[in-house]
Amino acid sequence: MKSIVLKTAAIAATLAVAGALAAQTVPDDNQETPSTGLDLPSNLQIFGKVDPNGRKPTAIGNDTGITGTDVDQRGARILALNQYKPNPEELDRLKLQVLRGLIDETLQIQEAKTREITVTPAEIDQSFTRVARNFQKSPTEFSAFLKSVGSSDRSLRRQIEGELAWNRLLRSRVAPFINVGDEEVKSIIDRLKASQGVEEYHLKEIYLSTTPERQQEVFANGQKMIQQMRQGAPFEYFAANFSEASTRAKQGDLGWIRLATLPDTLQAATTQLEIGQIAGPVEVPGGFSILYLVDKRKIGMPDPRDARLSLRQLSIKFPAGTTEAQATQRTSAFATAIQGIRGCGDVSKVATDIGAEVVDNDSVTIRQLPPQLQDIMLKLQVGQATPAFGSPQEGVRTLVLCGRDDPQTAAMPDPEQVQAQLEEQRVNLRAQRMLRDLRRDAVVEYR
Repeated sequence: MKSIVLKTAAIAATLAVAGALAAQTVPDDNQETPSTGLDLPSNLQIFGKVDPNGRKPTAIGNDTGITGTDVDQRGARILALNQYKPNPEELDRLKLQVLRGLIDETLQIQEAKTREITVTPAEIDQSFTRVARNFQKSPTEFSAFLKSVGSSDRSLRRQIEGELAWNRLLRSRVAPFINVGDEEVKSIIDRLKASQGVEEYHLKEIYLSTTPERQQEVFANGQKMIQQMRQGAPFEYFAANFSEASTRAKQGDLGWIRLATLPDTLQAATTQLEIGQIAGPVEVPGGFSILYLVDKRKIGMPDPRDARLSLRQLSIKFPAGTTEAQATQRTSAFATAIQGIRGCGDVSKVATDIGAEVVDNDSVTIRQLPPQLQDIMLKLQVGQATPAFGSPQEGVRTLVLCGRDDPQTAAMPDPEQVQAQLEEQRVNLRAQRMLRDLRRDAVVEYR
């Protein structure tokens, strides 16, 4: 297949600049013009230049204004929630991506209103509260947090309105007309049964296109991105904002795929990965790819990581003003204390002795844990605790294994699940076409 496009970490500034310069280079007379269906001349010249940063990030879409403040606040929230600080060139590119997203959001809200679909303030408040709870904050605390990072609750509420309005429009105007036949569902289930035992990989990707002249430069840029990811830069942020493949709309997510569908170089790289690891830059037709392995499984086979766990979590937090030396001392005392835990019945006593909080959870699976903890938990015996883990901001904690129910069989998806997945895929395709048409009909004025 053509190059699989995988998008991950931060693309360096030189990549963006080189790409802009390459777009304005006059091709060689003998160079073949790619087939695009646009009837492009084989020896074209560029008259003038395009500087995407030459315009202020302000637009009016169908008489609805989008200000520079809107762009700045949305971008500030993205960076704060991803805990990432971009360089100036990356920040400029992020602002352009945010502006495009705001324009799409505006068109979606407008289209919903023309179809007499509205979202009430109470519904927006309810969703805002849910988002705040996801970050373990009250709505008031979350509003203060957004303001502290240069964003606002107004910006988030606008995004919530856009998502609710668009989803409601799709449910009322698209979903009722999506039909999935019983025979189609049956054929998929039959194929899954025939593929039982075949290994699948859940991958995310970054794809960097190149030319022979820029090959070394693009490869070096890919290495810089991987280095930044290993230092904590989030894969999803860069995939969504700097990807050159269609998967950028899904934060680089390729979903579950089989090795046979990948180019040979990517097949070899994928087999060397453990869950949570990154590979690349890997040379593929037309450029380089960076891969991130989210998960892997065998179709229709039980997976130890589907084991359901009974856990007790001990955690300590560091009060504001805690020095690094104090935090290190308390973490060391915490680590020493948990080494002496003798089963889950001992947890409450240890927690009292060291001033830790205890939280019980009897429904988490190993697969739901962060990759770093999955390998540890697979090797852990009942009554044992994980090493201490955490951060200065969120405190330090450990998980004590009280029980584990290993999966006996891997159930195949039932017809209702398959039907729902097919319907969702088709609704998403129709949604992409609707948004494409809205963009074509929109009048957008930049100022």
